[in-house]
Amino acid sequence: MICADELGPVIPRTFPPAPGWSPDGHRIKAELDYSRGPEKTWVYGGLRPADGQALTMTASSRNSVFYQQFLQQVEDANPTGQIWIVTDNLSSHNSLSTRTWLEDHPRIHHAFIPVGACWLNLQEGWWRIFRKAALAGRSFANPDDIAYATTLATSQLNSRAKPWIWGRPAPPTRRLRRRYVYRV
Repeated sequence: MICADELGPVIPRTFPPAPGWSPDGHRIKAELDYSRGPEKTWVYGGLRPADGQALTMTASSRNSVFYQQFLQQVEDANPTGQIWIVTDNLSSHNSLSTRTWLEDHPRIHHAFIPVGACWLNLQEGWWRIFRKAALAGRSFANPDDIAYATTLATSQLNSRAKPWIWGRPAPPTRRLRRRYVYRV
């Protein structure tokens, strides 16, 4: 089983230098350069909950062609057995071209989560960890920097991967403090 989803868009942008201070002690605010230009990047990700291993791929768009490339990478990473992909029902996941592609790859099956229940997909929890490791507090000059950060963060997270269990772990058992008996 593979939990799959897309993250993005991740937009390459560089921030101007930190704002200075005015003579009267107020912070000078810098304008933020923000645009959704042609260089936005999407990150496709798949998590194998059984061992915690993840697979990521960056793409310039979120469409059926890149989703099929991602499915091919998932198939190559899992050479034996049936592959169940748990994902949302985005149009590229269920398009005619994707369904045609899946006919040629009978090992891959889709299981779509209900609309409005993204929390059922374990990939969403992995994205939170991934964003902290790869994207938080960073600015990227171009899509190649995003791809490099994605590859590096994925390999680091895979090196310490553990099986994923849906839900919160049971709290640890508390040791009772020693009970004292006071005598008067």
